Amino acid sequence: MERYFKNRKIASVKKIRVVMTMIATVFIILTGISLPIHKAFAEQAASEGMPAPNFIGKDQDGDTHKLSDYRHQWLILYFFPKADTPGCTTEACTFRDGIMKLKKIGASVVGVSMDDRESQEHFAKKYHIPFPLLADHTGTIAKAYGAAGGFLGFDHRYTFLIDPQGKIAKRYLDVDPDRHSKQVLEDIRKLQSQKRNTHSST
Repeated sequence: MERYFKNRKIASVKKIRVVMTMIATVFIILTGISLPIHKAFAEQAASEGMPAPNFIGKDQDGDTHKLSDYRHQWLILYFFPKADTPGCTTEACTFRDGIMKLKKIGASVVGVSMDDRESQEHFAKKYHIPFPLLADHTGTIAKAYGAAGGFLGFDHRYTFLIDPQGKIAKRYLDVDPDRHSKQVLEDIRKLQSQKRNTHSST
């Protein structure tokens, strides 16, 4: 009998540890704390230099967006796990606050998650998000970019910077929501400067 209760106690402790680990992981994902990128996930993500996969989706207002709409401009296509959660809110708001600087250098922002249109609409209105948030509830866009398949079915927090020619100029697989907008802005400026220098030397 004593052994029976001892085994039950051990089993209960193991279950508690599993549950606590799951809770901690969800917390980390939704709050935006960085986790080491698993090599298998990184290999699935769309690569730099390749043509950006085509996409089509509806935003929070029901308007349709596709890759060709952003031809001849820079596109920041970012995937986030869940609307209106701490990390995703921080990331969206930093892009919101930096949107005028991004527009000034010819860049647009499009967010994507598996939330439905109503959730994206509520999120956008609550935080005055001025750019499209695509409702990719089937995960089609995320799968095309290798951003699907995160913990509990959430999208990975990945960003793809697409150049005016429609190629992936840079990808971000380890995103810090607090400074991501500034990081992408700096990278676009560097890439634009490199292209200008290349043209002037030819």
